[in-house]
Amino acid sequence: MQRKWWHDAVIYQIYPKSFMDSNGDGIGDLQGITSKLDYLKKLGITAIWLSPVYKSPMDDNGYDIADYEAIADIFGSMEDMEELIAEGEKRDIKIIMDLVVNHTSDEHAWFVEAREHTDSPEHSYYIWRDKPNDLDSIFGGSAWQYDKKAGQYYLHFFSTKQPDLNWENEALRQKIYKMMNFWIDKGIGGFRMDVIDMIGKVPDQKIVNNGPMLHPYLQEMNRATFGDKDLLTVGETWGATPDIAKQYSDPKNHELSMVFQFEHIGLQHKPNQPKWDVADELDVPKLKEIFTKWQNELGVEEGWNSLFWNNHDLPRVVSIWGNDTKYHEKSAKALAILLHLMRGTPYIYQGEEIGMTNYPFKNLEDVEDIESLNYAREALDKGVPLDDIMGSIRTIGRDNARTPMQWNAHQHAGFSTGQPWLAVNPNYPRVNVEAALENPNSIFYTYQQLIQLRKSNDWLVTADFKLLETADKVFAYLRETTTKKYLIVMNFSNEEQSFVLENTVKEVLIANTDVTKILQTHKLQGWDAFCVEIE
Repeated sequence: MQRKWWHDAVIYQIYPKSFMDSNGDGIGDLQGITSKLDYLKKLGITAIWLSPVYKSPMDDNGYDIADYEAIADIFGSMEDMEELIAEGEKRDIKIIMDLVVNHTSDEHAWFVEAREHTDSPEHSYYIWRDKPNDLDSIFGGSAWQYDKKAGQYYLHFFSTKQPDLNWENEALRQKIYKMMNFWIDKGIGGFRMDVIDMIGKVPDQKIVNNGPMLHPYLQEMNRATFGDKDLLTVGETWGATPDIAKQYSDPKNHELSMVFQFEHIGLQHKPNQPKWDVADELDVPKLKEIFTKWQNELGVEEGWNSLFWNNHDLPRVVSIWGNDTKYHEKSAKALAILLHLMRGTPYIYQGEEIGMTNYPFKNLEDVEDIESLNYAREALDKGVPLDDIMGSIRTIGRDNARTPMQWNAHQHAGFSTGQPWLAVNPNYPRVNVEAALENPNSIFYTYQQLIQLRKSNDWLVTADFKLLETADKVFAYLRETTTKKYLIVMNFSNEEQSFVLENTVKEVLIANTDVTKILQTHKLQGWDAFCVEIE
């Protein structure tokens, strides 16, 4: 394989609205992020994936873009953005921009023109029909919205204020590539591509993901923008299989560096049920099966995978799959050790490195997320009790990831001197960056150690993966090269589990427990996790 910088990288996702507020308006901003670069340098990360900071009416927190080449006032100015890129570069931290080109805001100049003048070139930048079919929006309701000015229905798979772009239009595609080059010229490190598997949609055939023109579009994008540059590109691909992921990320195909696939995230829900029907507990054997498939079927030569537990759309992993009470720190470390020692590029979501948890939402007035509020409205109409609705939102709602970053034990967790746009988690006096940095055994230092291991150990990129036969709740795997063998073990439960290691241990690389005791007793205590080199 041809080694790239992102094979050894660890990426840190920032949700700008919630990371750090520099001016006291209760909303995180670009200057706030720049002020915390030294903290991220100490953690050791290679790059920041920045959720959208473009000009936007913020119907969907910036994923509804009104101008791709301007910065939203709430986040600052283009000068602030340029300063962030430059200050990141001084610390060897690249900035990965969030590329949202499946849809725009209905306030984008293209859409304003499209609805005003149906004979304009911009009208065909979007998808219009005189008679809609029965496609549903991902945010609930019909995917078609009637527009009085245009006298037609337009397609929107997300909010009604997020009309889908028509990628069949070549002039539109060229405008998108020109915009991408605008950002590349500013010195960014690459793009995370929002719902990129939807750009080849064929709505009349009800093909939403993985349409027939998806890969030709991506190859054209590659040629027109980043293909000859050393940039990281990662596609958000909810429907991907390993074979589809190879199409995206096999270097021979000239598309993307890697993809986000979400098969393991599907285990948060009851099988074949909607998102809001939350699984009673994690199916650990199924999780092992999914990770093993992706580790082995997406080979090093054929492509590349990303590794993640959390992002801005997901609940906090320590709350949904770990134990955020009795084993809060230990389970957070265990989840990190298990994931970061697999093959792929790890992504850390802001606050994950200090063990931030889900928020105890009491009522709908606490909730900001448009998807959660749409779900609640539809569920109430169907007679679902409010207590059940709130239980689902507390467990799986997107606002869990969006509560402000917890910097210290002072007012508003040090996030802002003003009233935060979303409430701070009440556990901030205990769970915060300042406390984590002062405690040498904190979750933060486990993440720091894992990042350093990845930077200094080639086997994390190249070694083979082999799942070991164990008790259901024990996840154990080997990473093997021709000369070395590494064992990673995690107890995915609160209960003691049997684990017999017959090999001689040469070195303990990282652990959240006393490995010697495990070797003597053949027992794992709740949430024990470690990595050792073995004979």
